[in-house]
Amino acid sequence: MPISNSSSSSTKSIHRAASELDRADSVTSPRFVGRRQSLIEDARKEREAAAAAAESSEASEQIVFDEEDGKALLNLFFTLRNSKIPALSRALKVFETFEAKIHHLETRPRRKLKESLEDLEYYVRCEVHLADVSTLISSIKRIAEDVRTTKEVKFHWFPKKITELDNCHHLVTKFDPDLDQDHPFCFFTSSGEAIPRVEYTEEEIGTCPNNIPQLEDVSRFLKEHTGFQLRPVAGLLSARDFLASLAFRVFQCTQYIRHASSPMHSPEPDCVHELLGHVPMLADRTFAQFSQNIGLASLGASEEDIEKLSTLYWFTVEFGLCKQGDGVKAYGAGLLSSYGELVHALSDEPERREFDPQAASVEPYQDQNYQSVYFVSDSFADAKEKLRTYVAGIKRPFSVRFDPYTCSIEVLDNPLKIRGGLECVKDELKVLTDALNVLA
Repeated sequence: MPISNSSSSSTKSIHRAASELDRADSVTSPRFVGRRQSLIEDARKEREAAAAAAESSEASEQIVFDEEDGKALLNLFFTLRNSKIPALSRALKVFETFEAKIHHLETRPRRKLKESLEDLEYYVRCEVHLADVSTLISSIKRIAEDVRTTKEVKFHWFPKKITELDNCHHLVTKFDPDLDQDHPFCFFTSSGEAIPRVEYTEEEIGTCPNNIPQLEDVSRFLKEHTGFQLRPVAGLLSARDFLASLAFRVFQCTQYIRHASSPMHSPEPDCVHELLGHVPMLADRTFAQFSQNIGLASLGASEEDIEKLSTLYWFTVEFGLCKQGDGVKAYGAGLLSSYGELVHALSDEPERREFDPQAASVEPYQDQNYQSVYFVSDSFADAKEKLRTYVAGIKRPFSVRFDPYTCSIEVLDNPLKIRGGLECVKDELKVLTDALNVLA
């Protein structure tokens, strides 16, 4: 909840406070006379001082701020726990001591296990003397937890654990009530739960002759091949929620089938579209990584960037074309699951342009008729590389990395985390290098 903007505080500076402490020490401590310590003790203390200085220097490197006229502008986040002494008062006293000018102070609920609101996260934007930045941060760390800084003022919440996808199921349905009201809609299942099996009617099976595969069986197949898994959803998700799922290699998938009276069209995605279009492509490792990269780029992104990423998804994962030899092939699910649009896309009627993420991300599109514009990549590797370059240009105060061992998102917002990620990469490279040496 917003509190209010604050003006500058004026009390004793940290330097004067430090001087008073020094004077107090000189009164209570006897003056050092002569050499009372051994050379070994001197060396030990020198090592300790050097280690402390290195630690302080390393901590300073992690602090992110903007500098202007000898002042540092900090965007500071931290969490306060309940204590006998009002925690907020103690924190504000630190800013007051350093004569920090607070531009904005805001509290946000910090969700813990079982959705309880045990702690509050504080966001403070303040201006402080450049020389006092490291000491102010150290002082805050003594009374607060999860202290971090960033250049961006705000970013959107996003799931960091796969179980938090349970909170990402905002539907944007567009089904036709005259046709779809009797469909076996399956609303979302919680993480870890098996996908319920649907008993399709004879009429429904007739729309897709012989058999309609069960999502649970298909999901297990996908997970064995590329790590992707399916989760049932009752209709179209919001773009942010759908893309966030891709970051965890989770594909939100409809379980109903289009109405028998309209076998060539569904007002929203159905299992024909999913099983014929998306699933075969998600079984390919390169394409699976391409899809996940779009999802990772969406985490914490602005509404404008979400709109661009979802448009980019539309012109690639849904309706993408790719050169292969002298011909053009389709890899988009919307094309693979629609014979009519596939013929249309490869005819002379629509416009085909070279794939450029910047242009594709702002190209208008509609989902009621065949597309008038398609984007063609020189190769799928070319599309993947162009996407990587585009994603690097999205402005966020951090980067993210998917940890396949814990199925969680690691936020890379300081050098220590990045070094940890690099160590993991080094281990992977060592394994691959050793494998090459064995074959040599």
